[in-house]
Amino acid sequence: MPLRRKSLEERIADRQARRPPLREGKDFEHGPAKFVFIFLIVFVVVAHFVGLVVLMMLDLV
Repeated sequence: MPLRRKSLEERIADRQARRPPLREGKDFEHGPAKFVFIFLIVFVVVAHFVGLVVLMMLDLV
């Protein structure tokens, strides 16, 4: 009798069951979300510094 291949849901469940639990404060659950979060933080900080430099160059501060 040929072996039946597991469904996609069963394979995903098996793979997730083998993963170690996330460590509190060490693991970010969603990698792309971490990238977007860090990018936005850096973008806001850089934009503030650029705005400050522009205002200082215009002698408005």
